[in-house]
Amino acid sequence: MGLMSRTAKNAVIIMVATLLSRVLGFLRETILANFYGTSMVADVFVLTLNIPGLIISIVGSVIYMMYIPMYYDTKERLGEEESLKFTNNILNILSVFSIIVSILGIIFASEIIKIFAIGFTGEKFALAVKFLRIMMFGVLFLSLNKIQSSFLQVKDSYLPASIVGVVYNLIIIGAIFISVKYGSYYLAIGALVGLFVQVIILLPCMYKRGYKYSFYMNIKDESIIKMIKLSIPMMMGVAMSQLNVYVDKALASTLGDGKLSALNYASRLNDFVVAIFVTSLITVIYPKLSQFVNEKDITNFKKIMVKSSNCIILVVVPIVFGAILLAEPIVRVLLERGSFSHESTLMTSNALRFYAIGIIGYAVKEILSRGFYSLGDTKTPMINSSIAVIINIILDLLFIKPFSYMGLAMATSISYMVTVVLMFFSLRKKVGSFNGRAVAQVLIKSIIASIAMSIVVLFTYDALVTMLGLSFIGECASLGGAILLGVVVYAICIKLFKVEEIKVLEGSIKNFFSR
Repeated sequence: MGLMSRTAKNAVIIMVATLLSRVLGFLRETILANFYGTSMVADVFVLTLNIPGLIISIVGSVIYMMYIPMYYDTKERLGEEESLKFTNNILNILSVFSIIVSILGIIFASEIIKIFAIGFTGEKFALAVKFLRIMMFGVLFLSLNKIQSSFLQVKDSYLPASIVGVVYNLIIIGAIFISVKYGSYYLAIGALVGLFVQVIILLPCMYKRGYKYSFYMNIKDESIIKMIKLSIPMMMGVAMSQLNVYVDKALASTLGDGKLSALNYASRLNDFVVAIFVTSLITVIYPKLSQFVNEKDITNFKKIMVKSSNCIILVVVPIVFGAILLAEPIVRVLLERGSFSHESTLMTSNALRFYAIGIIGYAVKEILSRGFYSLGDTKTPMINSSIAVIINIILDLLFIKPFSYMGLAMATSISYMVTVVLMFFSLRKKVGSFNGRAVAQVLIKSIIASIAMSIVVLFTYDALVTMLGLSFIGECASLGGAILLGVVVYAICIKLFKVEEIKVLEGSIKNFFSR
């Protein structure tokens, strides 16, 4: 089996596991929408659920990114025993740091809410502070989970880290039901318990792959020092990205009740696509890229960059077109019930359309970023991302008045597209030509095929709705029929265009089902 075929095969396995987790995630959002709609409690829970991740991501995400190439580097220089020692060192240092951050977060919860939600006042502000104090120890569990997942990836074990999301979502779903009867605080407690359980589940998986814990902590270790040097520019880049998220949420919090929740629901729908099709592939290719760089195999490095980008484009472009066309019925079927009104559907679907435009840029940007990190270059992504963040904040301020919350989603999408253009030319300058023309050709063919697909989808959906009506079952059937026919039309067009990567995707899917 070829290099790209093996990579795609593993990616398909992760996609299926992630799909299960995300389906439960959508069920979670649907249940939350049913009981809380776009209310004050929903806004508070949405905001505070993300704050621990935002706080730790500046350090935690950087360590996660750098762990994989540094693991291979340590193993190559010093052997398997030292790479395991390096893993324990990272775990222990990050644990101490996370506990300190958690305690500070509990002490200064009021100040943090004032920063992250400048529009929250009175009862809404007080509730957010209480929620955050409960959730802050999630920083520790999030940090540990990142390193656990990275260790399993370098051991070619991708499924466990993908499947723990199922348990996490089940716990939060249970917490939602409990909160309705016993009080909203159980939403925060459920989120914290869910994060803790993920860490517990992954521990035996690590031990099966050769992990042994030891309390070794040495911040002066050679590998740690090297990681810190490489991490500083990356931390600045991640900090800029989180500033971007903060500005979006802070501005959304000034638009009145419901706008922040609507953006969150739309973002969740957007994240569904990203997690299944983008993150799944990147999870597999990043260790491979790091391995190729360590082996000085630039030929295969370039090859996997191009093939991965093309596979992502082939899958994501038609989804973008479909999301723009069918945003309203998709949101209505998934979320409109209980306290989630028709007005909530309109707000969420409008935001979804603008978020969807940026999926392609985000997807290719993530692949290019991993290429730079594998090469040990953390400065270039930081510079390019910082430029894009500045553009996003400027566009936020320009768009929020005429377009309200939709302007914030639009600004985010534009910033992703700017970033991918900047990073493409930067990587080409660093490693030489890596057949960017092939990527452009696949993108053009995919867009043409998606336009043909869109025409068929639009007519099919309208015809089916006319026949079956707008009941829940009727709309589900109309959506399903239109999407299925659209997939067939798109696949036929791509076949006619003779796109090489379609064979890789077909082979991976066949191999998965043959197993």
